[in-house]
Amino acid sequence: MKKKLAIEGGAPVRTEPMLFDARFGQPHIGDEEIQAVVEVLKSKRLSQVTGTKVDEFEEAFAKYHGVKHARATSSGTTALHGALATLEIGPGDEVIVPALTFIATAFSVLHQNAIPVFADVDSKTYNIDPNDIERKISPRTKAIIPVHLLGHPAAMDRIMEIADEHDLAVIEDNAQSVGSEYKGRKTGTFGDLGCFSFYQTKNMTTGEGGMIITDDDNFAERVRMIRQYGETAPSEREVRTYHHEILGYNYRMGEIQAAIGLVQLKKLDDMNQRRIENANYLSDHLTNVKGITTPFIQEGAKHVFYAYPIRLDLEELGVSADWFAQAMTAEGIPTFRGAGTPTPLYLQHVFINLSGYGRINCPFSCPFYEGKVKYGKGICPTSEKLVNEVVILPLNPLMTRNDLDDIVTAIKKILGSPSETYIKT
Repeated sequence: MKKKLAIEGGAPVRTEPMLFDARFGQPHIGDEEIQAVVEVLKSKRLSQVTGTKVDEFEEAFAKYHGVKHARATSSGTTALHGALATLEIGPGDEVIVPALTFIATAFSVLHQNAIPVFADVDSKTYNIDPNDIERKISPRTKAIIPVHLLGHPAAMDRIMEIADEHDLAVIEDNAQSVGSEYKGRKTGTFGDLGCFSFYQTKNMTTGEGGMIITDDDNFAERVRMIRQYGETAPSEREVRTYHHEILGYNYRMGEIQAAIGLVQLKKLDDMNQRRIENANYLSDHLTNVKGITTPFIQEGAKHVFYAYPIRLDLEELGVSADWFAQAMTAEGIPTFRGAGTPTPLYLQHVFINLSGYGRINCPFSCPFYEGKVKYGKGICPTSEKLVNEVVILPLNPLMTRNDLDDIVTAIKKILGSPSETYIKT
């Protein structure tokens, strides 16, 4: 006899709250992080201006990635904005970004009064499609921001070839993929600048925070100035000159965040390995489930599974991704629809309405912009299809075998006992 689904009033697979929500995952915090924070508090040096932890974190992060420079920031978003400002992207310029990513990738372009141009994604990796990058290049294009989405590296060899052919800068958005690799090389090290986020859900966290890495000495100095009000002082801890050479911001990271980051960085490879093992366990137990495609891993890629996406064959299953996600959540497994975002970014109201700065909506109506951007359905058909077929399952290095088995059990229960009142697609 088939069990009644929880969404229809039946008993759920799991009654104990799952701490590893697909959106708000519990960070892997231990006594080492707590002690590191206590030491900073006892020192009473909480700012980068007075302490040393941010410098230590930057040095360790640069060494981990094998690059010359790392500059800590207050968030992944400020890292992206700081990188664009470093490259002097501005009014009249276009920057190509993927249609499927967190909105910060595109907003950082708007923050520089430049125009985001959305490229479609690959149907297997969900990362930006190099072929569509080429189609979207115009005389106004100045940069590409590939995103290593959900822990899977983008096709950086082909992206760098395109950038070289068209003399374009590359900023890697590595917010969801710290520690991932592409053909033996860590992501974030291919482009001119690599940007990272250390938000609570990320593979390593400082609560809030970000980082920019680069091998370019000039870029590293510009990033340092931009995050410190455009000041020309040799470092944040030197006697301040209050001489402001370029437009800057207060994008500094605090000492407490850096202290946590130093500990988390030492744990990163182990935490990523646990993510990979947990993902492999799910894939092994879901591969033969009717109507489901488990995550694809491109040859040469080290996938670090920021999240675990599955793709549903809606026609075969006869249910919508929304209904499936709701059914999973009802079974005690927090799940949501969408590949990195529940809708392609260009269909968000901020872009449909061309919402920019002030009453004249710069940069869209900026007199320096000689193009004509238009956002709407049909721009990136693969992205529009994927957001209606992909759901994100919880995944975390702290998960137990029981947690993983509950996920598998819930999926098999739902797909083995389809609802009579499901939402047709």
